[in-house]
Amino acid sequence: MVAAPEPFAVRGTGGVRIVADRLGDGHARAVVFLHGGGQTRRSWGRAAAAVAERGWQAVTIDLRGHGESDWSVDGDYRVVSFAGDVQEVLRGLPAKPVLVGASLGGFTTMLLAGEVSPGIASAVVLVDIVPNMDPSGANRVHAFMADRVESGFGSLDEVADMIAEYNPHRPRPVDLDGLTTNLRRRGDRWYWHWDPQFISGTAAFPPIEVTESERLYTAVEAILRDGVPMLLIRGQMSDLVSQERADEFLARFPQIEFTDVRGAGHMVAGDRNDVFADAVLDFLSRRVDRG
Repeated sequence: MVAAPEPFAVRGTGGVRIVADRLGDGHARAVVFLHGGGQTRRSWGRAAAAVAERGWQAVTIDLRGHGESDWSVDGDYRVVSFAGDVQEVLRGLPAKPVLVGASLGGFTTMLLAGEVSPGIASAVVLVDIVPNMDPSGANRVHAFMADRVESGFGSLDEVADMIAEYNPHRPRPVDLDGLTTNLRRRGDRWYWHWDPQFISGTAAFPPIEVTESERLYTAVEAILRDGVPMLLIRGQMSDLVSQERADEFLARFPQIEFTDVRGAGHMVAGDRNDVFADAVLDFLSRRVDRG
């Protein structure tokens, strides 16, 4: 059993305060978990604990505009800015961490390890994301995040109902208090934790790189050219990375390992954490020196 997570904070790109947690041996090689849009570092809780219990250092980060990290006063939500924030977190960790990125965190990982700071990672795990994601799935994610972002919710039951409609394959939570990690309370209403600018299209600098598939392919090529092992974990029920999109990606980069998680949608770690954590740990045991 590992100790409770230790929170810490750094100043990222443009001085934005970035909040993170660390678990496990602080001298061991770090496995750094980067969440998707609309999530927080808490979404990795069980996976991070499993990794730390195996002797790694697990670090989970709230991306700018999410969770307890600052919102960007300049409206800077470019993927390269997310990558710059993560780079600042990595400065305080042992060299050559493993980067595990889901969705937005996966795009951040691609650009950080393949463009912004080549050679920074010892291994990369992409969680249900490829450069040419399915636009219909991406639109569904965007619609969920945009809905009620300004008006908020009158109760946690309203939040639970909305999540259950979005993820019908996942049981509705019995204890609604756990939802508060994804919300902020203002007056008598609950609001999503993310900056409305990030999702509304009003940010001065939006994450336009998520649509630049050739740029992202080039970043992946650079990572692999440096000999960095890579794993793609897909949720078998994902509407963002279809089987066809995954097959195209793996045909282009046959050296990338692949795991398809049965019973999981886009939120792979949340849907099937046991299978997800086992896949990550198996990959780490075979391809990465714990340090």
